[in-house]
Amino acid sequence: MDQGQLADFLRIRREALIPEDVGLPPGSRRRTSGLRREEVAALASISTDYYCRMEQQRGPQPSPEVLASLARALRLSLDERDHLFRLAGHNAPARTLGGDHVSPATMRILDRLQDTPAQVMSSLGETLVQTPAARALLGDETIHRGNARSVVYRWFTDDAARLVYPEEDHDRVGRSFTAGARVAYARDGAHSRAAEIVEDLLSRSDEFAALWKHHDVTQPPELDKRIAHPKLGVLEVQCQSLYDPVQLHALLVFTAEPGTASHAKLTLLGADPQSYLRDGAAFASNR
Repeated sequence: MDQGQLADFLRIRREALIPEDVGLPPGSRRRTSGLRREEVAALASISTDYYCRMEQQRGPQPSPEVLASLARALRLSLDERDHLFRLAGHNAPARTLGGDHVSPATMRILDRLQDTPAQVMSSLGETLVQTPAARALLGDETIHRGNARSVVYRWFTDDAARLVYPEEDHDRVGRSFTAGARVAYARDGAHSRAAEIVEDLLSRSDEFAALWKHHDVTQPPELDKRIAHPKLGVLEVQCQSLYDPVQLHALLVFTAEPGTASHAKLTLLGADPQSYLRDGAAFASNR
């Protein structure tokens, strides 16, 4: 690890950003150019002390997970992300379709949707980043590890993952998820991560195995969804998707028809998401 170069790179990239670049209010009487260290730390979900030690060349070697979070927080390009990993003494992540790195362009759009439920998902159904309103609506979906990062995997292996949708919608959602897994399996091949998730599900879920046998690959656009929230009840929302054809990511944005009860509830979520975070581990971590 080159602590000096790592510290310089982090500082230069931090000072190149302004709060508006990352969806933060401009503030007043800023004594330094660019973002504050505590702002970068908050965006990367690490402590301010830990980040400061990196810029001061006093920190331990950061993990790949911390580096990936910093790359998103600093809106780095893929080349800049790879450089960050190498300075920290790690190999750069493989550049595969559907990787975890969210493009700066997608992040800029997400930054402007902070009061709206929105999130970026990979082609395997992994949630990579969420707005505060999305965490309030769906729970924090970014905390999972391994195959459980995929919402498809959680749907068939964890009953709590189904609490987000009304029970009468479960059959339709399960069939849609299975069709999506079929498409990913065919696209990525028998030795891919998609195949790993499918094989694991086939061994764990009789329901998934039964649906898998139908070879259904029909994925109608699910623009209309019903979300069951523990505090606000059922919300009828529309889900619009913006696709990144390079990374195979989808930016999902949840809205509701103006004048409806669901629209009023989404407005409450956006105005004060902390008050409507889902209670309990099941609600906080599953979709």
